Amino acid sequence: MKVAEIRDKFLEFFEDRDHRVVESSSLLDEDPSVLFTTAGMQQFKPYYLEQESPYGSRVTSCQKCLRTSDIEQVGDLDHLTFMEMLGNFSFGYPEAEGSYFKEKAIKWSYEFLVEECGLEPDKIWLTYYEGSEDIPTDEKTPELGQELGIPEQRISGFGEDNFWGPTGEEGPCGPTAELHYDLTGEPCGPDCKPNDECGRFVEVWNLVFNQYYQDRQGNFEPLQQKGIDTGMGLERLAFVIQQGESIFQTDLFRPIVGEIEKLAKNDYQERPAPFRIIADHIRASVFLAEEGVTPSNKEEGYILRRLLRRAIRFKKLLGIEQENFLPRLAKKTIELYQNSYQFSDQPDILTVIQKEEEKFEQALDRGLDKLNEMLEDGEQARLSGEQAFDLYQSYGLPLALVKKLGKERGFEVDSEGFQQQFEQHKRISRAGAEKKFSGVGTEKIEDEKAEKEAEKLHTATHLLHQALRNALGDHVVQKGSDVTPRRLRFDFSSKPLKEEEIEQVEDLVNEKIERDLEVSSEQMDYEEAVKQGALHLPDHDYPSRVTVYSIGDFSQELCRGPHVEHTGVLGKFKITKEQSSAAGVRRIKAVLE
Repeated sequence: MKVAEIRDKFLEFFEDRDHRVVESSSLLDEDPSVLFTTAGMQQFKPYYLEQESPYGSRVTSCQKCLRTSDIEQVGDLDHLTFMEMLGNFSFGYPEAEGSYFKEKAIKWSYEFLVEECGLEPDKIWLTYYEGSEDIPTDEKTPELGQELGIPEQRISGFGEDNFWGPTGEEGPCGPTAELHYDLTGEPCGPDCKPNDECGRFVEVWNLVFNQYYQDRQGNFEPLQQKGIDTGMGLERLAFVIQQGESIFQTDLFRPIVGEIEKLAKNDYQERPAPFRIIADHIRASVFLAEEGVTPSNKEEGYILRRLLRRAIRFKKLLGIEQENFLPRLAKKTIELYQNSYQFSDQPDILTVIQKEEEKFEQALDRGLDKLNEMLEDGEQARLSGEQAFDLYQSYGLPLALVKKLGKERGFEVDSEGFQQQFEQHKRISRAGAEKKFSGVGTEKIEDEKAEKEAEKLHTATHLLHQALRNALGDHVVQKGSDVTPRRLRFDFSSKPLKEEEIEQVEDLVNEKIERDLEVSSEQMDYEEAVKQGALHLPDHDYPSRVTVYSIGDFSQELCRGPHVEHTGVLGKFKITKEQSSAAGVRRIKAVLE
């Protein structure tokens, strides 16, 4: 079953059940707190509150969505920026005529997957919300699952993983039921289940039971009228039905990947990530350009520019020299979608993409000339981090390309120095963003103050990393981190944490804060740092000399800094969310109070 047939079959299924088929809304959402439409329910948000739906109480759609929060993770098996979200919705339950809630939502989703899509019933697993201090356990969902024939051993309760919303800073939200599909049948352990992120399961359908309204302070109030909001990624469903190795081998992506392979010096199987990134980014760029977005340094235009330039950088890494490479892929993308969406200004879309490619290619050429000058003028066979970052910032030359070309000339590149420059640039940019989005001005943050707060959270990240290893085991490996002046985010390899484990980690970090441990740094050879047991990223390319930050006798980690001088200034550490980030990867968000 091809993607176009899946899309049509879904809409027809719910139209036959008295749902009004509503066209996708724009990718550019009217909510000022978000840049893009990220979920199918966004255009229907008012109808979960007191506004009457002009479409009736039952609606279905295939919504264009764009999510950029995990853009750096695109390249794995299933992360995307642009996606189509299949959804069915109900408003005003129980008063509105025809409205429905959990029973019909769960029954119809199971029926569609088994009877319409041909998925095997004994491979379908169901998860539900197991409750929290504020919101009770969903006891109805497991009952309904068993009535459909899903045995108790394939039904599991979870916390944050089974609660969704709101979109933006406030709005409707609620517990979820999720339908997962068993891809391999191979358990990762005796208690293997969905959300373990071991690669066995893929989440197919998310059913949100909108029962609450969350305000900007995070408080929940019950909605007067309940609603149903479901979302199922079309690309992910196609991946399951077509049984390919990834989303990028479905019939939506194969033609684009094939065009890239014709020109690349590598083939897809040898080095899949660049192919996936380019294919994803050109799809997203085409749909943004179709909405009238043009590349710029602000908001939506910045995202389009970032997507196109990332695609061009990976084009270079694949050794592709073809001119008008991206317009060629854009044209192929439009061909794939022309029967599903109207592209009224196809020449304009191609022109926007072509001009940005030409402009950035010229910048890259100037950057390559500048790099050659640096290599020729260098008294030592080494490029400093500042030089490498200038090539990136001024000309767009990615570090990987600078290192590759430098290596060919016998030059070493200071990767750590580059990252220091890069992090400093991000902190300054975020400080400016904090000032822009701080509301009416009462919370404006000066750059210096924001920098200090980021230092505190950076130090807290080191404490969190070591605390996770102490609490869960040495198998915990950092997969990524991000620090803003308001919060930290830390990705790591693990199964979902139990509530008591989260409390244990939180308590351990706060204990080290209360001890007011000294934070010190030392320069040493990379091999010596690893020998001493300093935590580091296994796949990261470190320079020969590194900086090791130690927090008392508790933590030792390779890092570029900056950090506070002692932990007592941090305040109270609080984990605000623990959730899935990718297959086998968990994400913690935390703040200092």
